[in-house]
Amino acid sequence: MSDAGQMEIRPASVGDLDDLVRLEEAFPEEDRFPRRTWRRLLDGNTVSHVAVSGGTLVGAAVLLFRTGSRVARLYTLSVTPDLRGKGIARQLMAVGEAAAAEKDYDRMRLEARESNQHAILLYERSGYRVIARVAGYYPNGETAVRMEKPLGSSASSGR
Repeated sequence: MSDAGQMEIRPASVGDLDDLVRLEEAFPEEDRFPRRTWRRLLDGNTVSHVAVSGGTLVGAAVLLFRTGSRVARLYTLSVTPDLRGKGIARQLMAVGEAAAAEKDYDRMRLEARESNQHAILLYERSGYRVIARVAGYYPNGETAVRMEKPLGSSASSGR
């Protein structure tokens, strides 16, 4: 638990590429991004943050922004398995939501595997609501649960 307490969340950089690829090694192969995808995400129209504890990258979040849209997308959220349940994912989401709101996006949207009840519960507890189910969304044919959360003054404290 002390590891998560000593954590820093900062913008991701190309220098994090090896650690981002390594972070995903604990996940099922069909859910991992190849190195070239991480490189594209770090260079593209995204905002990426990483959680670092004791000099080790322990989590990451990537947001996608589409020109002309008011909806940002939480594209990926990853936390190393041994530190799950310590609040790292929630902190990464909060930083991402604040970044999207600063860019005048009024909603955050994401998809989760319907079978990933742990993630769905995390998102629900963070204010996301299911807005759709998308059959066959994942390469293995699994259904996705599409979730959304309003951003801005109604979603953040102090505004």
